[in-house]
Amino acid sequence: MPTIDVDCGELERLLGWSWQGDMEKLDWLLAFVKSEVKLFNEQEGVVSVELKDTGRPDLWSVEGLARTLRGFLNLEKGPRRYEVGEPILEVHVDAQLKAIRPYICCSVVKDVKLTDAVIRGLMHLQDKLDQTYGRSRQKTSIGIYDFNLISPPLSYAVSEPDGVSFVPLGFEEKMSLAEILLRHPKGVEYGHIVKGHSVYPILLDAERKVLSFPPVINSNDLGRVTDETPNVLVEVTGTAHQTVLNTLNLVTLALIDRGGKAYAATVRYPEDKFYAVKRVVTPDFSSRRMDLSVGYANKVLGLQLTAKQMAECLLTAGFGVETVGGDSVSVCVPCYRVDVMHQVDLVEDIAIAYGYNNIEPKWRELPSTGGVRREQRLIDVAREFMVGLGFQEVLNYTLTSPESLFDKMNREKTRIVEVANPKVVTMSCLRSWLLPSLMEFLGSNQSVEFPQKIFELGKVTLLDDTRETKTMDEEWLAAATTHPTASFTEIKSALDAFFMNLGVEWQIKETVHPSFIEGRVGTATVNGVDVGVLGEVNPQVLEAWKLENPVAAFEINVQKIIANKLAK
Repeated sequence: MPTIDVDCGELERLLGWSWQGDMEKLDWLLAFVKSEVKLFNEQEGVVSVELKDTGRPDLWSVEGLARTLRGFLNLEKGPRRYEVGEPILEVHVDAQLKAIRPYICCSVVKDVKLTDAVIRGLMHLQDKLDQTYGRSRQKTSIGIYDFNLISPPLSYAVSEPDGVSFVPLGFEEKMSLAEILLRHPKGVEYGHIVKGHSVYPILLDAERKVLSFPPVINSNDLGRVTDETPNVLVEVTGTAHQTVLNTLNLVTLALIDRGGKAYAATVRYPEDKFYAVKRVVTPDFSSRRMDLSVGYANKVLGLQLTAKQMAECLLTAGFGVETVGGDSVSVCVPCYRVDVMHQVDLVEDIAIAYGYNNIEPKWRELPSTGGVRREQRLIDVAREFMVGLGFQEVLNYTLTSPESLFDKMNREKTRIVEVANPKVVTMSCLRSWLLPSLMEFLGSNQSVEFPQKIFELGKVTLLDDTRETKTMDEEWLAAATTHPTASFTEIKSALDAFFMNLGVEWQIKETVHPSFIEGRVGTATVNGVDVGVLGEVNPQVLEAWKLENPVAAFEINVQKIIANKLAK
């Protein structure tokens, strides 16, 4: 869990409230943001705060903590209003960056009051955002510069490894980009992010002075701020535009809370179809509107709050309230609350503002006895049938990648559930079918004796707009056999034996599926309902997974089959 070091004097000054050295009193206050005191250095006046909510980067600075806690102290209601001036800076982006690190967002903050304590806090926030929200700088990285030393406009460009030299932060000699990756500690630590490319990102001003080598290191000349720096340039580069913008907003807001005045920057992207928008103005402090159902909130909380009472709790938690109706509240979510994605996130903040201790616990009046559902019993039986047919069960991750689901399976991409901030590129979405996982498993076990017969009975996640979460999980079964003579007849016989043991009558009809060989693939139907597919895997798919032997496979929706069986 994130732990941040907070200067007690700075927090008291920004809060306008003092706990007079009483750590229990501070602990009581921090509980409102699911945090607690871990360590207090009385000599330095610094307290280490552990944040239990890992999804709230707006709390990873003393400015963000104070912004939120003022509401719970009744010192400030609703969201804090922030303004940004007209653009005073232009940034031009090179088209070659689309395959390396395509996005950049910038802001200029003038007349900011920097002290040693403020700079330490700013560097601490920068490091926390880089390491966690930015996935160790792979998704985003932050640069902060003395704006007075920079000549606009800026160029976010590319350079060959030996094409540019500058003095990196903390050094006194000029080094090329290649030398930085070899000799600078940050180059050694983060160089792997760009090493696979023939050219590297570089940020230059109008006089071709180097600001930074994103995401590795800033320039020692321009990328150093002191307590005598009145005007600051904040720059964030990365691979996901919304994450880059969110990161810029958080750093810029912290500087505004220190008395600075923010001005926008205009980012001009090249005429390339990769970039949907060619001109972007950053930062963007606009809020989002969400409708909260009073009935839904009361059902989750077990309370009988009115819309007006919920609105008061939301204001205390730092949200805005636009309209209050009989069964709904129109909520204004400020830009820094990047964690709010669903109504339940608002409900949680209502519960905190209302007070968990004020919610009366309710105990069950009757004892309940647990048991296995009929559906689960049949799923367990289905698993035993597959083992009895000579297949070995495998267990794979439910997280995978679009490349595995579509590209390697010779299919066009469809809508799937994707992770907003994935830690690794191979686990960036939830699987929508099982066969790709089996193909990956077979591809990793080419040295094992043949024939290989494997199956998996597990969950897939599909989109469903009618449900609260917009998704649904279903139990599916996939099986594959691979050896020099694997065929459609073999896999059809296995599926036929499975259905016979399950007591289900099925039929097969001709179909076309891009993952299978045309003419050797069919759709499995039960009572006229399509429940799956079976056939010989397409050679293009075998090549993508580096498989040398033929593969025959089937995949069926077990949940749909069991529901049909239980309905009889």
